[in-house]
Amino acid sequence: MKPNFFLNEKPVRALLALSDENKTWYASMLSKEIDCTYAHLSNVLDEFADSGLVTFEREGRVKLIQLTEKGEDLAHSFKPVFRSLEKL
Repeated sequence: MKPNFFLNEKPVRALLALSDENKTWYASMLSKEIDCTYAHLSNVLDEFADSGLVTFEREGRVKLIQLTEKGEDLAHSFKPVFRSLEKL
C-alpha cells in the first residue's frame, strides 16, 4: 500500500469508523457512515485487506469487517491527527 493512500479522507474515515468497538460493521453500513459509494469503499477495503489491516467474517449473507491488531494500531495513530485537522 502506498503511504499517500492515507492522505485521502475516505480511507482514513473508514479506518477510524472501524475502530469504534461499539459497532459491528458491514460494507453498506460503513459506506453510509463515511458518505462514500459502496464501490469506492469496496476498493478501499480490498487495499486494507491486502495490507493486513482488516479481516472479513461471513455471518449469513452479511460480510462483517473487523480491524486486525495492525489496523487498530494504525487507527489509534490517526485519531489525534484527524481530530486536529477537523478543527482547522
